[in-house]
Amino acid sequence: MDIGLDGGISGELAVFHPRGPRPLLERMLGNHRLFAERRKRALSMGGFEHVPYAFHPEPGGLISWGYDHSGDEHFFLPCDPDPDRWKVVTMAHGEGCETFDGPFSGFALMFVRRLLDVDRYHGIEPEALEFLEPEDLDELVAAGEIGPVQPSFEPF
Repeated sequence: MDIGLDGGISGELAVFHPRGPRPLLERMLGNHRLFAERRKRALSMGGFEHVPYAFHPEPGGLISWGYDHSGDEHFFLPCDPDPDRWKVVTMAHGEGCETFDGPFSGFALMFVRRLLDVDRYHGIEPEALEFLEPEDLDELVAAGEIGPVQPSFEPF
């Protein structure tokens, strides 16, 4: 029986664990194979700027830990013997990668802050915004009916 260690942050960032539910473990292992193959193809064509790191199980290879609902995949870069010093690497829609120079907790906080900045009126369809006056929006926010994503963690 799986022990369900996976979870979601603010309804947007899915975090999985190697001993968590089977479908997420399979996704994690599949990511390693998929991105390793992309890297191999890129290297054979003389370019690897979009996939600059090797993937687990290669020594020092990226370790998949989650994804977000925007389609980005997230990995740990095991660049230090102390896992608390590992960096986070995000592979964004095949556009390349971004390396976060800090611990997972710092990445998670930065991720939630970006959600807060991006969508002040989270929960309302963009096309509906044109029919609402600013004071109507403020009233809905004050009533708690709409508003930014609140930081949270929900186990799957």
